[in-house]
Amino acid sequence: MDGMRRRPPYLLKETNRHGRTVWYVRKGDGPRVRIRGDYGSAEFVEAYEAAVNGTTVSPPAAAAAGTIEWLITRYRETGAWQSLAASTRKGRERIFLQVIEVAGALPHASLTRAVVVAGREKRAATPAQARTFLDALRGLFRWALDAGLVSVDPTAGVKNPSRPKSGGFPVWTEADVASYQERWPIGTRQRVWLDVLLYTGLRRGDAVRLGRQHVRDGVAEIRTEKSGFTTEVTIPILPILEATLAAGPCGDLAFICGERGAPLSKEAFGNMFRDACRAAKVQKSAHGVRKIGATRAANAGATVAELEALFGWHGGGMASLYTRSADRRRLSTGAISKLERNAK
Repeated sequence: MDGMRRRPPYLLKETNRHGRTVWYVRKGDGPRVRIRGDYGSAEFVEAYEAAVNGTTVSPPAAAAAGTIEWLITRYRETGAWQSLAASTRKGRERIFLQVIEVAGALPHASLTRAVVVAGREKRAATPAQARTFLDALRGLFRWALDAGLVSVDPTAGVKNPSRPKSGGFPVWTEADVASYQERWPIGTRQRVWLDVLLYTGLRRGDAVRLGRQHVRDGVAEIRTEKSGFTTEVTIPILPILEATLAAGPCGDLAFICGERGAPLSKEAFGNMFRDACRAAKVQKSAHGVRKIGATRAANAGATVAELEALFGWHGGGMASLYTRSADRRRLSTGAISKLERNAK
């Protein structure tokens, strides 16, 4: 199904009372059939096709007890796994499938610290993938250790892969914002895309879910998901964003939408937004928009607590980066004015 980039027929999406997305197949007035697994995964596609064709999915052969595949299968059934964000599970599931393919039938005790380090080094050319590999195995063995299924955590003490020394995704400048707004005026869906990112501070994965159902009395409330935890953020809809949303075009379920008004996955949105940026001669992506939003807020005097409430950060570290930068800017401005007065 080409990764299910477009929602196939008869597939319905709902959000349950716990804020989780659930999928069903329903043909006409027939019964609803719940589809298990992460959207787009092999398990999901197989279950979807079986539901559409009215057949049953043959259960896979059970993994032998004590093997690596058996341990991973038990982990997938736990609340620890289900509590992870869907995007986190998707990345780690890819790692688990690789591990099962190579060594799934081996005893889980064969996953030693040396094997874990070797797996990290095998992926050293792509540090993000190496980090996902480590995080997947850490989650697995920390749960298994707590459940009494293993006596040793082979990931304990294994260092994260070194990351290239860079400033991360390039931050948008005010000139970038102006260039984009000139190319995509109010009344275009591309303008909706930017303004939702810019005036909510949401990550793209949360921004694509934001819709009218989240807004009450001019304030949006949405559960954001990142790094395995969920945070409720409250975001006043500023007049400038309200005007953009009123002009649209917006979708029925989400403000950010594609050409036909359908919601977008974060990956599809990221690609389409990048194309809109290039058309505006902005060589950046959705990631840097969040940074300029935080910079604007900090420069306007937002505190660490205020930044954390808006952006869903924890621990003060990230917010402090922006407030310290803003404080240095204000202090340097004050210092240079004093220097100028003393020079007269």
